[in-house]
Amino acid sequence: MNLLIKSAKISDISNQELHSKKRDILIKKGKIEKIAAKIATDSKTETVTLKNLHVSIGWFDSGVCFGEPGFEERETIANGLKTAAKSGFTDIVLNPNTHPVPDSSPDIVFLKNAAKGQVTGLHPLGTLTMRAEGKDLAELYDMKKSGAVGFYDFKHPLENANLLKIALQYVSNFGGLAYSFPMDAAIAGKGNVNEGESSVRLGLKGIPALAEELRIVRDLFILEYTGGKLHIPTLSTARSVKLVADAKKKGLDITCSVAIHNLVYVDSKLAEFDAAYKVMPPLRTKEDTKALIKGVKDGSIDFVTSDHIPMNIEEKQVEFENAAFGSIGLESAFGSLNRIFDTESAITLLTKGRDRYGMKRPKIKVGETANLTLFDPDVDYSLGAIDIHSTSKNSMFLDAELKGKVYGVINNGQTLF
Repeated sequence: MNLLIKSAKISDISNQELHSKKRDILIKKGKIEKIAAKIATDSKTETVTLKNLHVSIGWFDSGVCFGEPGFEERETIANGLKTAAKSGFTDIVLNPNTHPVPDSSPDIVFLKNAAKGQVTGLHPLGTLTMRAEGKDLAELYDMKKSGAVGFYDFKHPLENANLLKIALQYVSNFGGLAYSFPMDAAIAGKGNVNEGESSVRLGLKGIPALAEELRIVRDLFILEYTGGKLHIPTLSTARSVKLVADAKKKGLDITCSVAIHNLVYVDSKLAEFDAAYKVMPPLRTKEDTKALIKGVKDGSIDFVTSDHIPMNIEEKQVEFENAAFGSIGLESAFGSLNRIFDTESAITLLTKGRDRYGMKRPKIKVGETANLTLFDPDVDYSLGAIDIHSTSKNSMFLDAELKGKVYGVINNGQTLF
C-alpha cells in the first residue's frame, strides 16, 4: 500500500512540532515514510485529497459489544469491526457480552482469530468469573496469555466482595486488569431508570444513585487493601466521580470511564417512554451530567466510551419495562463529543486509554506503523439511518444534531474510506 495524504491538518497534542500543522503524509507498505509541507506524487502512489481534511492517530474505544458468538443476529465480529473503522476507530476493546461468554483461553483465541485481517484491531476482555456468574474465578492467567486485556463480568455486579479481593490479589501477580461494574443489585432491584423526579412522573421503577456509589465505595476499600489494578466502567453520578478522584489522590491504581450518552442526555429524555434511551447505568440528572463532563475535563474520569451495545428490534420495540438495556454508539461517538467539547479535546479523548490495556500508543512519526483516522470536524448534520452501519439500529442518537464526520482509517496495512 502506497498512499499519499495531501494537505491534512494534524491533530496530535503529544507532538507539538506537528500539532495543528498542515502536512502531506506518505505511507509505504503500512509505514509512515515521509511527512512534509509538500510531497511530490508518482504513478505508483494513490493520492488522498479531501475537503477540510484532518488527521490524528487512530481512535480507541474501551467498551464495545458485538454479538458473535451466540448473538450474530445482533452483530458479527466482521461487520462490527467495519462499523468501528467507518466510525474512526482503529482499536476497540470487546466486552464479553456473548453466548457463551469468553471465560477460557480457547474463547479468547476464537475472538482473536475471528478478527484477523480487519482494519480495526480487536482486543478482547475475558470474564472475571466462570460463565460471568460471580461464583468462581475464570481462567484469568491463561486468558491473559492468549490475549485478553482485562477481566469483566459485563454489566453484572460482583456481589461477593471476597471474590473481588481474591481476584485483585491474583491478577496483580501478572499485571492483569480487573473490572467491577458499579451497581449494588439489591438496591438497584428491578429498576429501569434513574430514581428521581422523572421515575416518579413516569411511574417506572428507579435505580438510585446510591446503588452505584455504595458499590464504588466497597470496591475502593477492597482495592486499597489488596493493591492491583481496578477499572470501573461507565460511571453515571456526580458522587461517583468524586469517590474515584479521592481514591486517585490516595495513590490507588484505579481508572474509570463514562459512556458518551451519559454526557449528552439526561433522564428527562424518557418522557415519551422511548426504549432507545433505556441504558445501564441509566441516564441521570443535569447535575450528574455536569459533574461527569467536569470529571472528563479535569482527568478524574480517565476516558470515554461509546458503550456500543447492539440489540435486535424485538428487544427494544416492546413495553419500556420489558425492553433490553443498551444503545449503539460507535457511529455517533465523534459527532456527539465534538459538540460537547472543542475538536482538540474530543480527539484527545478518542485517542486516550490504550496504555491501560498494555497497548502501544500510535505515533504520527516517520518510521512508525500508520495507525490514523481521517476526518472533517466541521460538518454539521443530523444522524440518519444512512449513517448507521451496525446490523442493529438501536441508536438513541438517531435524528440528533452532530458535528464532524469520519472520512476513513488507515491501520494494519489497510485502508477503509
